Amino acid sequence: MESEAPWLDADQQRTWLRLAGLLIKLPAALDTQLQRDAGVSHFEYMVLSRLSEAPNRTLRMSQLAELANGSLSRLSHVVKRLELRGWVRREPCAEDGRATNAVLTEDGWEKVVRTAPGHVATVRSLVVDPLTPAELARFGDLVGTLLAKVDPDETCPGQP
Repeated sequence: MESEAPWLDADQQRTWLRLAGLLIKLPAALDTQLQRDAGVSHFEYMVLSRLSEAPNRTLRMSQLAELANGSLSRLSHVVKRLELRGWVRREPCAEDGRATNAVLTEDGWEKVVRTAPGHVATVRSLVVDPLTPAELARFGDLVGTLLAKVDPDETCPGQP
């Protein structure tokens, strides 16, 4: 029989509720800006931007799913939509015939180039600029500590 976990004290609960609020509201704010200004969801933008940073703008679908923090099933649906827009194409992986690569097209590259400045401005406004450089560094360390607990296999991008 497991012992009951201790309740959160007032400070711990306040911190947890603030974090929970941030986890809900920050993605929504990022998604709102991207939908309004670029007509893409935050997840679609993550897929495009991860491809834009990859060698030859190409990644295996399984690797892209990890980098974009999504399931392979969700990624497959999103890539299909991006293909219809002409921003991504799928092709067999030359190194492994069982795998499929996602490739950012030239139109997809141009979409990322046009979309990135507004997204970066929003990230700066909501996350970077409200903190001092020291606070931002500490925040990054704290988030890394939490990510390591949530994702011990280090599949989330940006983990230490």
